[in-house]
Amino acid sequence: MEQFHEKVALVVGGGSGIGRAIAVNFAKQGAKVVVAGRTSETLNETRDLIREAGGEALSVQTDVSSYEEVQHLIEATVDGFGRLDFACNGAGAGGNLVPIIDVTEDDFDTIVSTNLKGVWLCMKFQIQQMLKQGYGSIVNISSINGLAGTPNASIYAASKAGVVNLTKTASLEYAKSNIRINVICPGAIHAPLLEKIFNDTGATKNQYESIIPQGRIGDPNEIAESAVWLCSDHASYINGNVMTIDGGVSAKC
Repeated sequence: MEQFHEKVALVVGGGSGIGRAIAVNFAKQGAKVVVAGRTSETLNETRDLIREAGGEALSVQTDVSSYEEVQHLIEATVDGFGRLDFACNGAGAGGNLVPIIDVTEDDFDTIVSTNLKGVWLCMKFQIQQMLKQGYGSIVNISSINGLAGTPNASIYAASKAGVVNLTKTASLEYAKSNIRINVICPGAIHAPLLEKIFNDTGATKNQYESIIPQGRIGDPNEIAESAVWLCSDHASYINGNVMTIDGGVSAKC
C-alpha cells in the first residue's frame, strides 16, 4: 500500500541527482510532489518522470536565496495541492575548490546564500504552513563535509555545518508542535556535484572509492530512500537527528 496516499511532498533541489531521486521516491509512495530549484528544464524533466509513472507533480522555478520566491513556492504548493506534509531541502552550490585566501566574495555569497540562507528561508515558510496544519516533517540535506574541515572547500563545509545546526535548533523549537526536522549528511554520491569535482580536480572514481570503506560511491536512491523513510511514521520518534550516509568514511574520523 502506498504509505503517502493524498500526502504532499516538496523537494527543493529536485531537478537532478539526490533531489530528483527523492522526488521520484516520494511519488512511488503515493505522494503528490512539488519540485523546486533554479533550472526549469531539469525540474520539468523530474515532473514529467513522475507524471509518466502515473503520479501527480508540479514544478516551480525558485531561487532559494530569495525571500519572495521561497514564499511564493510555499504558496504555489498549497494552491496546487492544498497542503504541505513533507519537505526536503537539498538545493546546493559547491563553488570553486580553492584555499580560503583564494575564495572570492562572489563565490562566498553564492555558496552561503544557496546552502545556508536557502535552507533557512525554506524552513521558515515550510514550518509556518506546517504549524497551520498541526504537523509536518522536514529533511535537510547537508554533507559529511559539514562535519569536519575540508581543505579547498572551506565555505562549502562551513555552510553545510550551518545546515546541521539550523536543523538541530529548529527541531528543538518545533518538537512540541508535531513537526520533526532531521538532516542527512551524504558522502560521495553519483550526482552532478561529484562529477564537477572530478572535472575540476582531475580526481577519478577509483581514487574516491579507494578511501571509502565499502569500496564504492553511493547511489542517489540510497539517500532518497532514507529521506523518505525519515518522513514516514516509521521514524516518528526521530527528531533532530544527523544521519550520515557515506559508506563508512566518517567512521574513520
